[in-house]
Amino acid sequence: MAKERTLVFVKPDGVQRGLIGRVISRFEDKGLKIVGLKMMKLSEPLVEEHYAHHKDKPFFPRLKEFMTSAPIVAMVLEGVEAVSVVRKMVGVTNSRKAEPGTIRGDFSNSFSTNVVHASESPEIAEIEIKRFFSENELIEWERILDKVTYAPDEQ
Repeated sequence: MAKERTLVFVKPDGVQRGLIGRVISRFEDKGLKIVGLKMMKLSEPLVEEHYAHHKDKPFFPRLKEFMTSAPIVAMVLEGVEAVSVVRKMVGVTNSRKAEPGTIRGDFSNSFSTNVVHASESPEIAEIEIKRFFSENELIEWERILDKVTYAPDEQ
């Protein structure tokens, strides 16, 4: 099975609430490998590019204000079926409807200030990773734990 990469970020509310470590721990505990990690302050143009599909929606100005209000922590995670695994772990967008045990279900009670962003598909993940990380910010490395995290035919 091929490993995938996906983009995740802890949104400004998660940073403000001191949830960075707890969110990262969830992904590491699951067996996903961090290959890129950084804190950054998003510019309005970057938010407009990233959320272009929401630009005409009434909540977009509020979303832009929120996403530029404090830093985010962006990370690239790698693992077998990483995109779908991460999406399941973060839970549905509306945190009030997110299952307990998911990141949003456990840490948020809002539709828009919902702690994390996660790429929706492998194709979108590829675009989003390039938007937030340069090639030299992504580290190829062998993690010893992969030998016990995945069965031999999944490595």
